[in-house]
Amino acid sequence: MRIAINGMGRIGRLLFRRLLHQPGVELVAVNDIMPVDNLVYLLKYDSLYGPFTEPLSLEGNTIVAGGRQVKAYQASDPGMLNWAALGVDVVLECSGKFTSREGASRHLQAGAKKVLLSTTGAPEIPLMIYGFNQHLLHAGIDIVSPGGCMTNCTTHILYLLQSIGIESAHFNILHSYTSRQELVDTSHSQFRRGRAAAESIIPVEVDLVQSLERIFPLKGKLAALSIRVPVTNGALVDCTLQMAEDVTVEQINHLFHTASENSYRQILAYTEDQLVSADFKGNTHSVIIDGSLTSVVGRQLKLIAWFDNEYGYTSRMLDWLAYWKPLM
Repeated sequence: MRIAINGMGRIGRLLFRRLLHQPGVELVAVNDIMPVDNLVYLLKYDSLYGPFTEPLSLEGNTIVAGGRQVKAYQASDPGMLNWAALGVDVVLECSGKFTSREGASRHLQAGAKKVLLSTTGAPEIPLMIYGFNQHLLHAGIDIVSPGGCMTNCTTHILYLLQSIGIESAHFNILHSYTSRQELVDTSHSQFRRGRAAAESIIPVEVDLVQSLERIFPLKGKLAALSIRVPVTNGALVDCTLQMAEDVTVEQINHLFHTASENSYRQILAYTEDQLVSADFKGNTHSVIIDGSLTSVVGRQLKLIAWFDNEYGYTSRMLDWLAYWKPLM
């Protein structure tokens, strides 16, 4: 399977690193409007995951990484790229700019066979969460949204708790700051996003509820808020759920612990260790339930889950490539 990445931000660059060692795939090209020498520098030195562990250099418009050659382009419009000539099977659309059917189709028009977004995408694009409804994929689908990191975490929580019954759920996501915020106070259409990200706890608007309502019959029963905190990686999901029947801490922890050891073990993990966000850096799971923090008052359940918003999410994108390959 021949892969190209469009958009070399945090997710694109982490995918670059991981795809080089992914069996059954070959990273053949990347595209980003930044100067290529700057891209090579950012690939070589990463503040979160450390320096690139193999030789990495730029030869003309080709990035040479550990002996592997990856073409580098700087097209602002994917339609200007010749994915057909490179035999690209799947484009990982990580720019955040081509998330509509029309936009993502620019890659198809350039010759790619399929497009996998790195976000939820527009309503006309199928929303498929790996481990939940990936079985809906068929050969005729050419653009897929795998949801975002928060959607991948909360989907599995809702699905497992639906076996008991949910009256309502509120998700408060304490999330590391991102490139969509500012490092010093400045203007922004969402005023709070314009405040210095490393200096404050900052509430921001997220579209998590709209995403979850697309795949669960829970319209009007969900609410969500993201609180950006001054750390560079990791997230904690504080879930408050009103259950349809009485539950116990032991019952809930058993449910998630059992799931983590069986069909969900690739996606969901369970711990009762006294951990903090830094302990989950590089964790491949989309959701790690912290059983030590589960609590119940009446029928109100408090559930705490962790995830690495970059590594966990890219792990699901790699899962999608493996799942999609037989349908090519």
